[in-house]
Amino acid sequence: MSLTEREREIVALLRRDPLLGSEAIAAALGTTRTAVNVHLSNLGKKGVILGRGYVLSEEPAVVVVGGANMDVKARSTRTAVPATSNPGTGSMAAGGVGRNIAENLARLGTRTHLVAAIGSDGLGDQVLAATSGAGVHVEHVRRSARSTGTYTAVLDADGELVVAVADMAATDELAPEQVNAARDLVAAASLVVLDGNLSTATLAFALDLATQAGVRVLLEPVSVPKAAALAHLVTADRPLYAVTPNRDELAALTDLPTRTDRQVATAARALHDRGVELVWVRLGRDGSLLSTASGATALPVVPAEVADVTGAGDAMLAAFCHALLTGADPVDAAAYGHAAAALTVASPHTVRPDLTDRLVRSLL
Repeated sequence: MSLTEREREIVALLRRDPLLGSEAIAAALGTTRTAVNVHLSNLGKKGVILGRGYVLSEEPAVVVVGGANMDVKARSTRTAVPATSNPGTGSMAAGGVGRNIAENLARLGTRTHLVAAIGSDGLGDQVLAATSGAGVHVEHVRRSARSTGTYTAVLDADGELVVAVADMAATDELAPEQVNAARDLVAAASLVVLDGNLSTATLAFALDLATQAGVRVLLEPVSVPKAAALAHLVTADRPLYAVTPNRDELAALTDLPTRTDRQVATAARALHDRGVELVWVRLGRDGSLLSTASGATALPVVPAEVADVTGAGDAMLAAFCHALLTGADPVDAAAYGHAAAALTVASPHTVRPDLTDRLVRSLL
């Protein structure tokens, strides 16, 4: 972690007495209280101290770099009929792949920081308040001149997605310099999660920043077009800890067929050859395949009555990360992820508000 000499001196004092006030720190260092407060603020942004009382952070932390937007969901009360009006219900809630992953992680108990971009508008205020209220650290969420992004989804009566439209202009503006502003936070993280919705330049910068600091990186490809656009980033020169594609995204990443289970396993091995340690392929109703250099394990889905499929993949990935950071082996972490996904699809919420580690474990 990159700390200034003065910041290291303050950390040393706080290790001896975490309740030391800024005035006492200033006296011990022969400086002013105002200067100390600036250093304390910077240490908070770097994730070294947590809130008042200056408790030093020793717990694993995740930095999520990705999209944040407002989700607009419309659900038909009967089987949806295209090209006409359908009766149903509508709702709005904070969303975005990166933001959803961050909220799920925070609800499970992992200290999580979000690097994202939202608009300087009312929707942005709502997204920021909901994210912060869930326990996510949002000091590196940038306010853009563009409108806050929206993800509009139409669901059938059974909760399955019919069609969705994403307006991600604000997220598209998240540039390398915004990620660079969080470089000390990234360097101190236990894991960095990258949302494939970002521009390839921003993804490349964040990936290089984390790998150069020796921090493990997980990449979520998000969609087939996004996976195809970022495939050139997955190389042995910048080894990834994990990639989490579905079957079609895996094909886009590797330019290999993935129609059969054997082909999926072959494509996963191709990613191992390109420096990826874990390849977790999500196969929908067929569960998932977790592949490592030493072999692959098939995992079944956890049965659930579907209320809304939106957000299940985000919960699954977040739970996987949380379990890994609490010491689970990758196969057990993937099973934990399936349980979180089942709990999420059984809820009408994109991020289940009552999600906890205890609730997930109750389903295993």
